[in-house]
Order: sequence, then C-alpha cells, then structure tokens
Amino acid sequence: MEAQAVAEAPVAENAAEKTSKKVAASASLENFDWDAYEQGMIGFTGDKKEITEAYDKTLSNIQVGEVVEGTVIGITKREVVVNIGYKSEGIIPVSEFRYNPELAVGEKVEVYVESAEDKKGQLLLSHKKARQLKSWDRVNLALENDEIIKGYIKCRTKGGMIVDVFGIEAFLPGSQIDVKPIRDYDIYVDKTMEFKVVKINQEFRNVVVSHKALIEAELEQQKKEIMSKLEKGQILEGTVKNITSYGVFIDLGGVDGLVHITDLSWGRVNHPEEIVQLDQKLNVVILDFDDQKKRIALGIKQLSAHPWEALDANLKVGDKVKGKVVVMADYGAFVEIAPGVEGLIHVSEMSWSQHLRSAQEFMKVGDEVEAVVLTLDRDERKMSLGIKQLTPDPWAGIEEKYPVGSKHTAKVRNFTNFGVFVEIEEGIDGLIHISDLSWTKKVKHPAEFTQIGADIEVVVLEIDKENRRLSLGHKQLEDNPWDEFESQFAIDSVHEGTITEMNDKGAVVSLGENIEGFANIKQLQKEDGSMPKVGDKLDFKVIEFSKATKRIMLSHSRIWDESKRAAEKAERAEKKAAAESASASVKKINANVEKTTLGDIAGLAELKAQMEQAENKE
Repeated sequence: MEAQAVAEAPVAENAAEKTSKKVAASASLENFDWDAYEQGMIGFTGDKKEITEAYDKTLSNIQVGEVVEGTVIGITKREVVVNIGYKSEGIIPVSEFRYNPELAVGEKVEVYVESAEDKKGQLLLSHKKARQLKSWDRVNLALENDEIIKGYIKCRTKGGMIVDVFGIEAFLPGSQIDVKPIRDYDIYVDKTMEFKVVKINQEFRNVVVSHKALIEAELEQQKKEIMSKLEKGQILEGTVKNITSYGVFIDLGGVDGLVHITDLSWGRVNHPEEIVQLDQKLNVVILDFDDQKKRIALGIKQLSAHPWEALDANLKVGDKVKGKVVVMADYGAFVEIAPGVEGLIHVSEMSWSQHLRSAQEFMKVGDEVEAVVLTLDRDERKMSLGIKQLTPDPWAGIEEKYPVGSKHTAKVRNFTNFGVFVEIEEGIDGLIHISDLSWTKKVKHPAEFTQIGADIEVVVLEIDKENRRLSLGHKQLEDNPWDEFESQFAIDSVHEGTITEMNDKGAVVSLGENIEGFANIKQLQKEDGSMPKVGDKLDFKVIEFSKATKRIMLSHSRIWDESKRAAEKAERAEKKAAAESASASVKKINANVEKTTLGDIAGLAELKAQMEQAENKE
C-alpha cells in the first residue's frame, strides 16, 4: 500500500502542477507589459514575491538523504535524466542501471537525494544508494517468498560469479549457473539473468543466488516422465554432457545417464576421450536404472556383437597371431589381436631364460608383436600367448651341446649364500656350489670370489634336464692340490706361516699362495707368554691334516714347548750320570780305607764335599 501511495503521489502532484501553471499563465497574460517586452525587458505588473511563491508551490519539497520516486525522462550513453518534480532534473550515471538493460523513458525509479544543488545548480541523485538502502529487506523478502528476481552478473570470481542484486553483491556458485557443466564462465559476464535467493548469512550479510534452481523444478518433472517410460534394453539417442576419467554422462533430454568406461567399447579404453567428444550425439542402450536414486546405467559397446563371437573359428592352440601391446604389467603384457580380443603373454613366456625379469624389458605399449597361441578358452573368452616359442628350446639336445665334463665360459647372474647362479647362454642356467669354487680358499660368500656380470670359467658336473638346471664347478678346472699337500704338510712337519685373520677361536694362517691352515687360540701363545697379531710370521707345526675335509690344524706353542722339554730332559740325564760317577768313587775309597794315609784322608774329605754339593744340586 505504501508503494502504491508513493507511486500515486507524483501523479497527483503532476496534475496539480499542470493546473497551477495554466492559472498562472492566464493571469500573467492579462497583466503582461508588451511595451517593456518590445524594449527588451519582460516584466509583470503583478507582485514578484507572490509570483515566486506561487512557482515554489508547484515544486516538490525534497530533503537531502531522502529516497523518492522519479520518472526517467531521458537516457544517453553516459547518463540517465530523472525528474522528481524539482526545479531541475537529476542526472544519474547509466552504470547504476547496468542490472536493468531494458530501462526506458517514462519508467519509474527510486532515487536517493544526495544534494539539492551542486556548484552548477544541478540536482544530484543516486539510484545505487536508493537501492542499497532498501536492498537488504528486499533480498530477505525474496528468499522468504521464493521470489524470482533479476540480477546483473558483474564479474567472475573463484568458484563462480559476482551478481548485483538490488545493489548487493551476491555470489553465484559455478554449479548453480545451469544444470549442465559450464565450460566458459566468461560468456555470462555483463548479462542480466533471473535468479532465486537460496541462502543468506545474516551475520556476515552474504547472499547466495541460483539460476539453476529456476529450471530444476521443470527438469524434475521431465525426469519423472522420462523415468516412467524407461525399459532395460531400450535404445535412446543422447548427447555427451560431460566426460570424466571413469565414464561419460549422457543427456537423454532432461535426465542424465552414465556410460561407464568399461561399457564404451569391447576393446581396452585408457580414457573415454578416445571414444567420444563433448556435445556428440550418439545412441545408447539402457543397461539398468534406479527410480528412487534417478540413476541410469547406459552402454555403447552393447549395441554391437562381442568381438569374441566374430573370432576366427579355425584359430587353435599352436597358431601364430599378430597384435599390438595395449597394457603392460610386471607379470606380462596384454596383446590385442583383434578389436576387443586380447591375449596375455606372461613374462615367463617371453624368454627361455629362467631369470626373474620384468615384462618391460621385452616390450612396451604400442609394439606390434607376433606370438604363438598357448591356450584358448572361447567360453571364458581367455587366451594366453607366448613369444619364446618362436625360437628353438635351448634345452633340446642339451646333453650333446653341453656334455658332462665340458668346459665353458658363463656370466654371473645372481648370488645366494650357497652358490653362484650363472648363464652359459640365453635360457641355459647353472649353479656353481660354493664348495666348488676353490680347492683351497675358504669362501664364506660367493661375493668374495667373483661379482655379478663377470665372466667365469666352468665345468659341467651334472645335467638336470627335467628342472632345466646344470650343476657346474670352477675348481674342477685344476687338479686337486690336496693330493700333493698330503705329503708336503705331514703331521709334525714345521712350516713358516703368516697370520691373515684372527678371532676368538683362533687364527687363519697362510702357508702359501693357495693353502691355509688354522691354529687354535691355545696353540698361538709365544714363548714369552704374549699373543701374535695379524701379519706376524711364525713357525707352525702341523698337528692334524685331513684331505677329506681339506683341513690343516697348526700349532706355534708346541714348537717352543717341545724344545724346552727336550732341554730339561737332557739336563736331568747329565746330572744323573754325574751322580752315578761320584757314587762309584766313594765305594772304591771305602774299599781301601785301611790303607789310607794322612794325605789320603785329606783327599777323601775333599771328595766328600764334592759329593754333598752334587746331592744338593739334585
């Protein structure tokens, strides 16, 4: 009612204004001074003050800061001229009306009076401020009444657009512009569109609008109608609406369906963009749908027969086929021999070699390859292929090519704690046990003896054709030196040796270029009680020799210990002989005592003293 009153007031004022002007004009003409007019002066015989007061009554009484309604009386490229019934018209920048490109002369607009007169005597008005003063109430009312309003899209922003609604900057999310995904936001800038207010944050005065909400209701009705007519197996025409990594969304005329990537083609598809394009029209078949969730599963490949059904009926195991590698995995490669028909070449079927290798070492995606059909199951639609079968099996006739006792050069491929795996040629592998590496050297790990990738001379010891493995030896290239060592290092023989390694149990002693012995910790002590160290050269006695176990036990302490015991034994024997000689002399003297003279007695006393001294020493 207030709006109606405000609208009707200017109309009444304009009518009164016109009437007042007619009356004033008639009164003025009766008292007009034509003589003064001819002399260049215009004057009225009436009272000037009364005339001024009468004129002022015809004008609107406006106050600065007031919002009033005016009429558009002119529009230029830069300005909009508005009459609010004042003695001068107001000028408003046309940019304040961008939200309403359909503005026309004669249209009523609300304006805010900024100043009755500027320096030029011009009435200053603002449509923008007038809108802002009432905009918050109006936008809340629009939300409450679910009203459709107009807004001007000013610019893009992160995630959407900024829209001028009643002078308020509202946010239009990108997802709320249309039901279809937007690929170019810029085409909406500087456009006026209809919106619904969908959310208001009263605290922060944020407004969210939606254009999509205007058309969803209509689309929802269309969806219900379309869903009610759907049937499995039905073929429809649709338009590609969106493409994702997992599938394609198809617009069926108001409702969307999804073609999963696996239902695009019988062949392997890396990305849906390989098959379809945006806005492309194509036929699809309905695979399944859910009325409640409004989900529709579509298919494209189902419109054509499965490629396995068209596969050559004469194709059989053992036949050669050609195809392109479409997928690579560590365990093998998938080869497409016909559109939608793939076979797997396992890595074990790529080479006769027994080494664990990656399929990427043999081929890559896009390679054209030839292979042999190994298995073929048309019911399960599975096929396995092989490429090593295109070359002869190297194990055929292995006994003739690599007989036992033959010598060859092999390449070291891998180590284990118990030996070295080598390859004589592609597909022919063998094992050198750690005990067959050297006759004399104690090898704790094969890495001490050779390295991966190195060449090594071998002798074939045994052939295991069933398990495709050769037993090889390296030390057998030379005669067994232990036959000679048996006589050279006889028990109790003494040899000079160098300590090369020591531990808590004892020391490893080098006795020559290719021969080592071991001395227990108790057998290492020197004569002065000290212990030797690595690098010391000492004499060692062989205390044990085993040809079967290839072991030589040594002792250093036994050498000086036996020498000491021999010296002590010799000394005791010498003393015993001296004592026996002295005892025989005493007996002889006693036998002749009766004949003894005084001089003899002195001699006996001296002899007795010598005997006592000898006894004391013993």
